[in-house]
Amino acid sequence: MIRTLALTLLLAGAAASAEAQDMLIKGGPIYTGVDAAPTAEAVLVRDGRIAWVGKLADQPAVPTEIPTIDLKGAALFPGFTDGHAHLDGIGWRELTLNLEGSVSLADAMARLTAWAAAHPEGPIAGRGWIETRWPEARFLTAADLDAAAPGRVVLLGRADGHAVVASTPALAAAGIDASTVAPAGGEILKGPDGKPTGLLVDAADQLVTSLTPQADPAALREAYRAGFRVEASYGWTGVHFMSAPWEDIPLLEDMAADGEAPLRIYNSITPEGAAELIAGGPRSVADGRIITRAIKYYADGALGSRGAALFEPYADRPDTTGLMQITEQEIVPLYQAALKGGIQIATHAIGDRGNASVAEWYQQALAGVAPSERPNGADVRWRIEHAQILRPTDYHWFRDLPIIASMQPSHAIGDLYFAPARLGDARLDGAYAWRSLVDLGVIVVGGSDAPVERGAPLIEFYAAVARADLEGHQGPDWRPNEAVDRATALKMFTLWPAWASFREAELGTIEVGKRADLTAFNVDLMTAPVADIPKGHATLTVVDGVVVYRKD
Repeated sequence: MIRTLALTLLLAGAAASAEAQDMLIKGGPIYTGVDAAPTAEAVLVRDGRIAWVGKLADQPAVPTEIPTIDLKGAALFPGFTDGHAHLDGIGWRELTLNLEGSVSLADAMARLTAWAAAHPEGPIAGRGWIETRWPEARFLTAADLDAAAPGRVVLLGRADGHAVVASTPALAAAGIDASTVAPAGGEILKGPDGKPTGLLVDAADQLVTSLTPQADPAALREAYRAGFRVEASYGWTGVHFMSAPWEDIPLLEDMAADGEAPLRIYNSITPEGAAELIAGGPRSVADGRIITRAIKYYADGALGSRGAALFEPYADRPDTTGLMQITEQEIVPLYQAALKGGIQIATHAIGDRGNASVAEWYQQALAGVAPSERPNGADVRWRIEHAQILRPTDYHWFRDLPIIASMQPSHAIGDLYFAPARLGDARLDGAYAWRSLVDLGVIVVGGSDAPVERGAPLIEFYAAVARADLEGHQGPDWRPNEAVDRATALKMFTLWPAWASFREAELGTIEVGKRADLTAFNVDLMTAPVADIPKGHATLTVVDGVVVYRKD
């Protein structure tokens, strides 16, 4: 798909550096996201903002030089924002070995062999494999990689981003052997002989990061260009970039200044930049195109690799309860420093123990810094990223503190094949509990976690309202009551991400005076059969009144 859209996306990149375009958009259903006036027939954009929205019968006189965009039946919405994604990883997925969709271990290794033949020099990096639906039903090992790409340094990340398998040459280059001790919050899997199998879980992947090819500045810029192209083609107008590398922020800001950032990026940075960001305060360039005002921390790991921290042992591996990545003594002072610096906090938490711990730490930090000492007063808008497995008795934290629940509906598509085995049935009561949190009045921000997932907004919207995989399979007892209605799903990807980034006054709905960020799809998300939603595609992506992607 990326190749066939090359010309359109090249033009989109050029448009990103242009001045805002005036336009009249009509010819399809328009959903404003405004409860009091949810639909319209036309939208007028002037100078990058919404100048008028309403019925055709009430349309004001429009100068003849203003072009009309005919939706041709496509449905227009406020700009869709991915509330949790990794822009660098999305770009690298386009430039490295992509194992997404591999149907077996053998298939994945055949792809590796082909890639190694086509790229005979240098280390091989890739990601996207997941064993839960493979007939072999096991993790990859160094031996698998060695057989597929003999003698090569190979690093292949699991789809969830919380485990990487390294080849024997990679392990040797990193100095990892039977005596190597995993860093805190990580695990080096070992076989019966005591030797590493090649799988490095969570923090243990730090041992091999120096071997990856991502350090080349020119390649890094190209990866971001690729990420922007893909996201624009999907219909995203903005991305909440989680774990944005602190050292990459100047590059993104330069790209925005050079007209190479067609989408709106809200950065939540890696912890190594925390002190500098807190000291300098929130950053914004190119009229808010790139904003950096949050720090992303990790409380635990992922469910699939059994790194998510649980109160009780894993049902399918009773010797472990997962991995915490940080302690109360370490994190609470960091949270309090962010409060005093006016910096938002986003913390990754997947397991029930991870989520409960973060909520308690948030409470301690907030209690220790009076609102008068905070630039944002009481309006801090702290987030938990994923909030995936909760005890129902802990829902109240999200309402009472409050905490934004930043959740990715597509995780409930892939995870339904292994979460019951990992958790047992009882703990599914608090799993992917979108509806329960919304009913409590919690802001639930929808995201994709791409490249962990494909990252398409239509898949995410479908997952939120169907709570089933793309074939319609839901599985027994997958808590269908936690699906949300379509109006709520629309807020999850429009208004609520705007609120979570402190921009609800400018973004998230189609209203006069707001910025002209708009997304059109060839499927009407509000009326089409649910099964048809993920079969559609974006037809128009507009950011600040500039068409950054168009496909009829």
